[in-house]
Amino acid sequence: MIELGKKQTLTVIRKVEFGVYLTDDKSGEDKVLLPKKQVPDKCDIGDEIEVFIYRDSSDRLIATTNEPKIMLGDVRVLRVKETSKIGAFMDWGLEKDVLLPFREQTRKVKAGEDVLCAMYVDKSSRLCVTMNVYNYLKNESPYGKDDKVIGTVYEMSDNFGAFVAVDDIYSGLIAKKELYGDIKIGDRITARVISVKEDGRLNLSVREKAYLQMDEDAEKIFSMIEKSGGRIGFTDKASPELIREKTGMSKNEFKRAVGRLLKEGRIEIGETSISAK
Repeated sequence: MIELGKKQTLTVIRKVEFGVYLTDDKSGEDKVLLPKKQVPDKCDIGDEIEVFIYRDSSDRLIATTNEPKIMLGDVRVLRVKETSKIGAFMDWGLEKDVLLPFREQTRKVKAGEDVLCAMYVDKSSRLCVTMNVYNYLKNESPYGKDDKVIGTVYEMSDNFGAFVAVDDIYSGLIAKKELYGDIKIGDRITARVISVKEDGRLNLSVREKAYLQMDEDAEKIFSMIEKSGGRIGFTDKASPELIREKTGMSKNEFKRAVGRLLKEGRIEIGETSISAK
């Protein structure tokens, strides 16, 4: 069976002026054309050729010896060539661009942008790509607790946090409580593995362990104080929401960092403010 979206080794069964026909069975009933410009030199009937199968501009199955940037079930970063009313056309290394339909976009994309995608076959038996890559990512990664990883944020959830494709291959999540800074879909981030779930998915954090993060947080707070003229108008008694809004830290992290600065004699805490000494 000739399979759409995959590489296959097929046999030449017929030579024509515009190329050769290939098949994977002796009957030759299931066959596909390899255009003349891609036929190897001295190719003859009975020769085997490794090809990739896709559809041409007329929606006919076609073979190519060119290497696509993505195949069926893969997750890869592709560049947007242009956008249209039906979606975005992505460069995947072949003559005919592949479609990223509007309904498969997790955010609006623009020409020239690199986007993480997975390839699938749509209801019309055409190859398309989607930004909803969750079901295409692998669970069993080589990473363990406290390992540093790099990945692409592919989805943001108000309930769960940021979904990350680690190495653009493995499934990871930065839980809502671990989210800091302006993280958005498409960002490449460095994170720390805080645990590995039973199913192999990775729980991540963009922050270091508490004792390592404390120094960095302390310097961030002191810098905020200096930039605000030597004083900020809230203390560690402020609401967690205000502290998160102003510093990007949890209340406990803020209190630890303020405690470090206080111990070092660099600040003094008033009723409603913190000042540099």
